[in-house]
Amino acid sequence: MNNKTLITEFILLGFPIGPGIQLFLFIVFSLLYILTLLGNAVILGLICLDFRLHTPMYLFLSHLAIVDISYASNNVPKMLANFLNKNRAISFVLFDVPQE
Repeated sequence: MNNKTLITEFILLGFPIGPGIQLFLFIVFSLLYILTLLGNAVILGLICLDFRLHTPMYLFLSHLAIVDISYASNNVPKMLANFLNKNRAISFVLFDVPQE
């Protein structure tokens, strides 16, 4: 009984909007992404440079900034690419888990 369908990608449909609005949204979200990266980088830089901020509270704040940078860098670039491309396919790999 090996009836399997191999799925390699799925298509993100989104909302049907015109190219002018897509370009506007691309610019807005690009600016927000850059501000997010710069803001978190400033937080990390200040914590690293000022010795008085080497306390547990600022340690956790620096970890939060790293998580925020990682999360934004994982999702936003694909969203920005989808604003500009007509092909909105997202690759999908499912690892086969052996069953006993």
